[in-house]
Amino acid sequence: MKSITIKGSQRESVGKVSTKALRNAGKVPCVMYGGDKPLHFSADELAFRHLVYTPNAHTAVIELEDGQKFEAVLQDIQFHPVTDKILHIDFYQLFKDKPVTMDIPVRLEGNSPGVRNGGRLLFRKRKLSIKALPDLLPDFITIDISKLRIGGTIPVETLLNDDYTILHPDSTAVVQVKASRTSVDDADDEEEETEGAEGTEAAAESADAEAPAAEATE
Repeated sequence: MKSITIKGSQRESVGKVSTKALRNAGKVPCVMYGGDKPLHFSADELAFRHLVYTPNAHTAVIELEDGQKFEAVLQDIQFHPVTDKILHIDFYQLFKDKPVTMDIPVRLEGNSPGVRNGGRLLFRKRKLSIKALPDLLPDFITIDISKLRIGGTIPVETLLNDDYTILHPDSTAVVQVKASRTSVDDADDEEEETEGAEGTEAAAESADAEAPAAEATE
């Protein structure tokens, strides 16, 4: 998984006055949990743009002025209710041997025959909560919908993986195709494909049968 580097400064004071002064200076007060004790630091608000304002999942490398570096994941973020400016961010420190929980985006690939026949694609879970060791965290979870027909559903149980644990019930629907007023029975497609294949085979057999007769005439 890609990491975003956040360069910050450790905070000695965490009172309301110092916090307000940081925000007025365009910096975001942060705290990182998971270590021996919480680590308070601050960083420029612009430093978080690739970590916060993206649909992708990333880990972070917190790089402090004194040379300390920590791997972490974003756990919680607070925005101003009016301006949407970042008010505060909580991080959780990563350790190679400790599993971490993270929301991972889901990506769809392929063309659903159910959608081609007028069905409605319902993307129920655009992100899935998973638990894994930091080195096994995926950038995203890919789902192939090229065989998803009208009435079909792809549940969590079809996505199970040895690298991580999906923290949703196995029966949870991730994506499905529902019938609509304009949809047609896509079972007809299967029949047409079968008939087309049978017709091709029959034509080939007929050609093979005629070939010896033509040779005999010559």
